[in-house]
Amino acid sequence: MNESRHPETAFILPQGVDRDAVRATAARIAPYIRRTPMLRVDASDFGLLGTAISLKLELFQHSGSFKARGAFTSLLERDVPAVGVVAASGGNHGAAVAFAARKLGIPAKIFIPTVASQTKIARLRAYGADLVIGGDRYADALAASEVWVAETGALPIHAYDQVETLRGQATLGAELEDDGGFDTLLVAVGGGGLIGGVAAWFAGTATRVVGVEPETAPTLYRAREAGEPVDAEAGGIAADSLAPRRIGSLPFSIAQAHVHDVVLVTDDAIREAQRALWGVTRIATEPGGAAAFAALLSGRYVAAPGERVGVIVCGGNTDAVTFPA
Repeated sequence: MNESRHPETAFILPQGVDRDAVRATAARIAPYIRRTPMLRVDASDFGLLGTAISLKLELFQHSGSFKARGAFTSLLERDVPAVGVVAASGGNHGAAVAFAARKLGIPAKIFIPTVASQTKIARLRAYGADLVIGGDRYADALAASEVWVAETGALPIHAYDQVETLRGQATLGAELEDDGGFDTLLVAVGGGGLIGGVAAWFAGTATRVVGVEPETAPTLYRAREAGEPVDAEAGGIAADSLAPRRIGSLPFSIAQAHVHDVVLVTDDAIREAQRALWGVTRIATEPGGAAAFAALLSGRYVAAPGERVGVIVCGGNTDAVTFPA
């Protein structure tokens, strides 16, 4: 069991992501999001012993990922100009903003890189957003979106480095607490919005939050080594969801104080986790959505006997399962 690396900062949180603020946001966005199910599975079905595993199926959230929580929070709690909103995304955040904007009658322009999967591009187009595809990685899309903001005055909705986004993702932490007691939560990490929100909710509690990243995109791992956000590798099988190059400053400040450990998994382990989740539970995840479970399946995170482990299955925008015409 790993202890916090920074116990002296154990109760420090950025303003706006405290529990009272998160509860108020949860009530505000409740009419617009799904309360996603928790699936308790037999560890032995996956070749794991002595572990109680619960899968939080956030891939069933509107737009196919947890990102809808942060998107609705931003659109409902900020003043949106007539020109509308703009977002940069590897796919899931853009889909969430596009979905929320359509629901609320707000114009949305989404910038995504060429690495985005065709499944995510199709979903964005289905939601009716003004879509711009260009650049190799998320950082390129973000730069292009910032130019658009400067030219038009559109409201930027950041995928992770924004208080409203973090507060929205923290509502998932509140749901997890309601779903049952956990000793440890395994959370995939990209830019840090999800792990920042979940860690903020569980700050000061007995629940440990452990980040999981691909070896090919170790944003939080590298930042913890350096003591600050730094550029990291940004590739691999989950590049369209877990490879922003650098973790956000706000999520990092939370993670340094409240994330107990970060483990890295291989692309092969992520693929195997996708196959196992489909084979045992018939859950089809995208690579980023399977990353947290890959930590358990590959042994990069080894649970103690009797440890209650929760795994967030955070995204399902995939074409990995096909059906005959």
